Amino acid sequence: MARTADQTLLPLELPVVDAAPHERADAQRNRSKVLCAAERLFASNGVENVSMDAIAAAAGVGKGTLFRRFGDRAGLARALLHERTRQFQEAIIRGPAPLGPGAPPQVRLKAMGGAQLNLLADHADLIAAGEGGKPGSRFTTAPYEFLRLHTGVLVREAAPDADWEMLTDILLAPLNAESFLFWRQVRGFSVDRILAAFETVVDRVLPSSGPY
Repeated sequence: MARTADQTLLPLELPVVDAAPHERADAQRNRSKVLCAAERLFASNGVENVSMDAIAAAAGVGKGTLFRRFGDRAGLARALLHERTRQFQEAIIRGPAPLGPGAPPQVRLKAMGGAQLNLLADHADLIAAGEGGKPGSRFTTAPYEFLRLHTGVLVREAAPDADWEMLTDILLAPLNAESFLFWRQVRGFSVDRILAAFETVVDRVLPSSGPY
């Protein structure tokens, strides 16, 4: 752990925060049936148009089993995203630069932004559902907490005397599902345009470490 000037502890190595719990064989079978049914129904009807009742019926499990295991549709969406989230986190922690270690913080932040936007391009509806739809709920999800921890470490490295907490939240603000869907569906912005704007913000907010 590294201690900052304001005595806030930041980890030197990030944990993977979305690890799956250990399950019994029968629970694993039920989980697999539910996830397959949910993925199929979400793909054909749209996330917002599929009820938990419909998923339970398609999976052949009781509604009680579904709610006990996943809680609600947001929990089910997060479970569907688990493997993609885990791979993203592993790439940040142990993958090659620039997304992984070895590049300057500004370069790593831009790589993270690009990877997150690619994830949103493929799964924004599911990610939005996983955030629960309530104001501020996305800030408490495990994937967001991971990205905030990672971004905070990079901001502190690039600008040790800056207000890293505020800058971290500012840098992550454009990388959420709600903003992404609005820009893509309402404004018609391309993913490349959104990424270019994010990279401009990184360049403006953090001092350069030189060429990479």
